Amino acid sequence: MLKRIVQLFFIIVGGTLGYLYVPELILILNELINLGDLPGFITSPYIGTVIGALLFFVSTFWLADYIVGFIQWIEESLNRAPVADVLFGSFGLIFGLVAAYLAMFALNSMELSVVFNVIGFFGTALLGYIGFRFGFNKREELMNVFSSARFANKKKEAEAETAEESSAILKILDTSVIIDGRIADVCQTGFLEGPIVIPQFVLEELQHIADSSDVLKRNRGRRGLDILNRIQKDLSVKVEIYEGDFEDVHEVDSKLVKLGKLVSGIVVTNDYNLNKVCEFQGVPVLNINDLANAVKPVVLPGEELNVQVIKDGKEQNQGVGYLDDGTMIVVEGGRDYIGKTIEVIVTSVLQTSAGRMIFAKPKLLEKAL
Repeated sequence: MLKRIVQLFFIIVGGTLGYLYVPELILILNELINLGDLPGFITSPYIGTVIGALLFFVSTFWLADYIVGFIQWIEESLNRAPVADVLFGSFGLIFGLVAAYLAMFALNSMELSVVFNVIGFFGTALLGYIGFRFGFNKREELMNVFSSARFANKKKEAEAETAEESSAILKILDTSVIIDGRIADVCQTGFLEGPIVIPQFVLEELQHIADSSDVLKRNRGRRGLDILNRIQKDLSVKVEIYEGDFEDVHEVDSKLVKLGKLVSGIVVTNDYNLNKVCEFQGVPVLNINDLANAVKPVVLPGEELNVQVIKDGKEQNQGVGYLDDGTMIVVEGGRDYIGKTIEVIVTSVLQTSAGRMIFAKPKLLEKAL
């Protein structure tokens, strides 16, 4: 097939050259040999086309095999060469040819026809070769440049997608965290992103609490509704109401867990038991108490604190006090100091999702020992 294409190419070239030059060659030969008047069709361009095509076609019987072999050698060399070598070598070649064209264009404007033809041929070949060698030799550096830029772009895209995905995850609020009220402050500071989802069954529970005959419950329910109004009206956080319900489930906590699984959301709570149920069933959970504990000052065993003992502890001779942030301090042997402010030494710290508890003993007892 390749040989046929080469022969067809030679026939077209030969016919074109015959059309242009064979009639003139016949006239020149007639003058040299003096054959007399020739018929008009002999000097016709169409006869020249046929003669040129035949001559070049006959020449292909000797030249075609060499040309086909040369083309196949180039093809095999390209197939063996790495793609990067061929690609960057081609880029360099194109760059060199463009530079040669611009240089020859400048020389052509100087009207140096003979010099231009000679310099043009060698200059084009030289610059093309230099460009090819430059692209071939610098292929690794160019690949590193392109790969670094591509990696940086992919990294930026991945970070943007991750940030967008994390902000798009639904945060489902439970009743206890709404009544607690701190969720509004957390949203205001911007630490909680993404749409806030309030299930309809949570709203119904809040309304039921707000309508309770018990004054304390009624105040807690109304406070929760006020917090929701603040989040929806005063904050920039998007709030959505989930209208669905799970009629086969009666407990609100169980409905929250099921909703978290359904929408692949995160349950936001401060309920210790709900926190454990979500973890057990594989539902992501954010505990406001964990956040509050994380930002509390760190207290280490051996540190000294001033604390007011205000009541008895569960165990014998224990006293209980509180820090300014509400952290409970259990003072061993502190029962005798109820109503007094004493210095204590921290012995241990217990931290759970339900809160943090500090155990200490009076410094006076430490000195006595």
